[in-house]
Amino acid sequence: MSTEMITLETPRRLRFEIFRFNPEDPSSEPHHQTFELDEQPFMTLYIALNRIREEQDPSLQFDFACRSAICGSCGMLVNGRPRLACNTLTRDLGETIRLEPLPVFKLIGDLSVDTGTWFRGMAEQVGGWIEEKAPFQAHAEEERMDADLAQAIYEGERCIECGCCIAGCGVANVNPDFVGAAGLNRIARFMRDPRDARSEDDWFEVVSDENGVFGCIGLMGCHDVCPKELPLLEQYAYLRRKMLGAAREEERT
Repeated sequence: MSTEMITLETPRRLRFEIFRFNPEDPSSEPHHQTFELDEQPFMTLYIALNRIREEQDPSLQFDFACRSAICGSCGMLVNGRPRLACNTLTRDLGETIRLEPLPVFKLIGDLSVDTGTWFRGMAEQVGGWIEEKAPFQAHAEEERMDADLAQAIYEGERCIECGCCIAGCGVANVNPDFVGAAGLNRIARFMRDPRDARSEDDWFEVVSDENGVFGCIGLMGCHDVCPKELPLLEQYAYLRRKMLGAAREEERT
């Protein structure tokens, strides 16, 4: 009986060039540090970074929580492109992988940035919540909503606030007051919600200047890097139609 020879491929030796800097340490200087690691089947950047921290340098800083592209914590620049470490397979990258923190956000250290402060400020800037039309009644029946409208609202709710769209936005990188794709997506979500008391004129004051939808220059880097593949093009088109409609109505009156 013949036997077949089974050959195993030699795993790639990956080279990680990782940005290192601790802004709390006066002696720390921004630089890239190189680590090497043998690739494993189905290895993600999250797995690789944890191995580097556990086996080579426990001081390496990066963020993670869910490990399944839900929390948005592990956003970083991967070879210059904003991505989530937890759903980026090393097999889809070259043997040299350059990792850097997301721009725009405050740097905590190494690959870790503070997205929470930015997103809180954005929510306050755009009023990212429902303004009730009537006082809450605990025993009232739930209002029915058209299925297509509910689906459109749900699409806006799928944002995980990872910051990739902001990091990939040319305007957000130069204008700290620009609400970016995440902010515009949130505005569109609440503009559509029939439970919200605000009128189109109210929203016009929020979104119709250079920090809102008309600040977008149309490069759509946000759309290209969104890990949840949100329909950002549709959201922008919806907002522009609404704002132009509100402006024309104002001219008539």
